[in-house]
Amino acid sequence: MHQTFTVKAEAREKVGKGAARYLRRNNMIPAVIYGGKEEPLPIALPYKETFLALHAGGFMTSIATIELGGKQIKVLPKDYQLEPVRDFLMHVDFLRVSEDTRVTVEVPVHFENEEKSPGLKRGGTLNVVRHEVEVEAPAGDIPEFFAIDLTGLEINDSIHASALTLPKGVELTITDRDFTIATIVSPAAMRSEGDEEGETEVTEQKAQTVEGETKAGKE
Repeated sequence: MHQTFTVKAEAREKVGKGAARYLRRNNMIPAVIYGGKEEPLPIALPYKETFLALHAGGFMTSIATIELGGKQIKVLPKDYQLEPVRDFLMHVDFLRVSEDTRVTVEVPVHFENEEKSPGLKRGGTLNVVRHEVEVEAPAGDIPEFFAIDLTGLEINDSIHASALTLPKGVELTITDRDFTIATIVSPAAMRSEGDEEGETEVTEQKAQTVEGETKAGKE
């Protein structure tokens, strides 16, 4: 099931860009805890511990314990911002949760036993439509991932939402259809798609050339 991690935090008395820059210069990250019918709580987290938790995997489905002023606050990461050039962690938003809280999260999909798929052995390709599946789940029972067994699957076989094993209390947010998660396609189908894209680009280029020649003639 879901992972957990604990991190010590400090209360933030000042907010705003200047205060945030000051924290980052001192190896801290500005963050906010909200929800639970309480006022948003600005905090500061140690950069190294938080960055490692983010890149350990499953960050967005992990219940965290924030230790603040002698209290422990259970939270779920809901959003984070990275500096686009350096991949530097800039800010984290947490949702305050309890045993009764239900949350909507994206759960990763893992594919297993690729070597036992006849379709893949014959050169087929696993075409992943959804790398994550959105579910509603109890905050304390969020699946770490969904495992899909590829054993016995042939070319042109599809894997749908009905193939997922949902733990007790976990529900899909899409309920009006048995949506596709992945398919096994033939190499020819992949080449065909590439050829069609190439033909489209060539057609567009020819159209642009004709249009340019027509304009030039008018001038």
